[in-house]
Amino acid sequence: MNYFEFYGLPETFKPDAAQLKKQFYALSKQYHPDFFANEDDNKQQEILELSTLNNKAYQTLSDPNKVLEYILRLHDLVSEGAKPQLPADFLMEMMDINERLMEIENAQQFGDISAEVAAIEGDITEELSALTNDYETLNDTAREDRLNDIANVYYRQKYLLRIKESLDTISTRL
Repeated sequence: MNYFEFYGLPETFKPDAAQLKKQFYALSKQYHPDFFANEDDNKQQEILELSTLNNKAYQTLSDPNKVLEYILRLHDLVSEGAKPQLPADFLMEMMDINERLMEIENAQQFGDISAEVAAIEGDITEELSALTNDYETLNDTAREDRLNDIANVYYRQKYLLRIKESLDTISTRL
């Protein structure tokens, strides 16, 4: 079941935290397994599944990164093992950073690359925010186009995450 539908919320990259929490607690009470202890096994199993769904929905919709990935998955724009077409200039920039990472010899070089990666991450975050801000107000055609743009940014963000993991590994040896 779609988590947004489960909570009666519109599909949005920025769900209302108070409304989300309110729905979570209401459904937690409604589907608490202890209230169905005297029911038959089928009913108990159904309630357990609804309780689990409620927990997963809340965990997903209360985390901005998980919401982003969840919406993209809902629209079949993200899948395991996908090989997205990233922009050539982005890939060249990442290749350059990766090469420099392999050649780091001191804290100064590490700091320079870390600052550069942080700046790129800031730009990606800003771009993502601009793309998701008015998503709810778009018509279906515009949403589809916007979701494709968001997916492209998502994949760049994922790629950059690997660079940041490399930086973390390097930081332990400097």
